[in-house]
Amino acid sequence: QVQLVESGGGLVQPGGSLRLSCAASGSIFSIYAAGWFRQAPGKQRELVAAITPGDMTNYADSVKGRFTISRDATKNTVHLQMNSLKPEDTAVYYCNANRYNVHGVRFDYWGQGTQVTVSS
Repeated sequence: QVQLVESGGGLVQPGGSLRLSCAASGSIFSIYAAGWFRQAPGKQRELVAAITPGDMTNYADSVKGRFTISRDATKNTVHLQMNSLKPEDTAVYYCNANRYNVHGVRFDYWGQGTQVTVSS
């Protein structure tokens, strides 16, 4: 069983900051890659940021330099620090954990999502 629970979403003004957290039911982030996806109404779900157990990171161009993903395996959590938020960052943000098995099959686990709204 893998359970992911997001928190930290809310309403902020443009230029503000939020810190999202994703808590896992177990110490999976020591062996699973993790990421944050977002989906706005009428938009495709997109990868925002990802991190591997070895702390390699990847960011969407739209958030590079503003968002930072981090992992705390001890606390079984992944965070997304979001600075300089823009209205176009408004979306439901989903935590993701994934791994590939020995056969190359990918397994994905998702949180329930947390709403981030950037508006004045």
